[in-house]
Amino acid sequence: MSKYFSKKYASLEAYVPGEQPKDMKYIKLNTNESPFPPCDAVVRAAEKASERLQLYSDPDCTPLVKAFSSLFGVKPTEVIFSNGSDEILNFAFMAFCDESHPAAFPEISYGFYPVFAELNRIPYTEIPLKNDFSVDYHDYCNINKTVIIANPNAPTGLCLSLSEVEEIARSNPDNVVVIDEAYIDFGSESAIGLTKKYDNLLVVGTFSKSRSLAGARLGFGVACESLINDLNTIRFSTNPYNINSMTMAAGVAALENNGYYMDNCKTIIENRSYTKNALESLGFSVLDSKANFLFARSDRIGGAEYYKTLKKKGILVRHFSKEKISDYVRITIGTKEQMDALLAATEQILREEKS
Repeated sequence: MSKYFSKKYASLEAYVPGEQPKDMKYIKLNTNESPFPPCDAVVRAAEKASERLQLYSDPDCTPLVKAFSSLFGVKPTEVIFSNGSDEILNFAFMAFCDESHPAAFPEISYGFYPVFAELNRIPYTEIPLKNDFSVDYHDYCNINKTVIIANPNAPTGLCLSLSEVEEIARSNPDNVVVIDEAYIDFGSESAIGLTKKYDNLLVVGTFSKSRSLAGARLGFGVACESLINDLNTIRFSTNPYNINSMTMAAGVAALENNGYYMDNCKTIIENRSYTKNALESLGFSVLDSKANFLFARSDRIGGAEYYKTLKKKGILVRHFSKEKISDYVRITIGTKEQMDALLAATEQILREEKS
């Protein structure tokens, strides 16, 4: 770092995104992107919006809010859009955490949570998972802290039930509970409906995974009107034009063609089940993921070695060096053809290990 870098950030450990190598063509199963392209209507809408890029985008995201509210049954005043869900998560740390409202989140979860806490100089507690890698919701009840939970969790894919999420919100009336639902469309039940019952509940989502718009950067939050007003205070104090015109148009078209995306989610769920069964037949231990990825380990090959060997064969998966999960890899679910390629490579690797 330079001599000008502020000392308040000297110890900050930046989030490390999934690798995007350009040295060869890979089967990318490492960053939980959709294997399916956006529908044609989304592409056309973005192209049309590009004709007016000399103008600022609508800071109120009016057409996007209208389309979202109609599909999800919420009021326009109960939704906010952000430049990817990461931005709104950062807004939430800024708006709802401080010395009197420290943060609490799982020890093994989305790597950005501790980064946001450190960046905003917020005290926080990382709560260990249970031995089976699940989140124990009792750990977050009556905790009197701002709770942030990814549901399904990453990188495990395990999820809390809706009743467990509700109990966390109910038992912490003086603190905001943030439920990060980046992977909710792959087999879990959304807590959006609970936002009408609990004024301390913020549900965060993204168009990156189930709606094939990772490159467009579009996230959202749903909560009662007063929480949304708080978040908009932060948004309008940082970047009021945070959703560009092309992304906004693409988001509207994606919502209007929701069936296409939900059908893709069903295909991914089928491919997930197929891959899980196949890996287990090869001796892998695989968690019961409800996300668009699997978390798996083998007694026959370490997580780091498996990741490196797959990469040499042109297949990218994600490996995490944290000690408790270093034996595992996270495998994004792609097309059936991509998963067959992964399985064939895995069989070959295990044969080579045996010999």
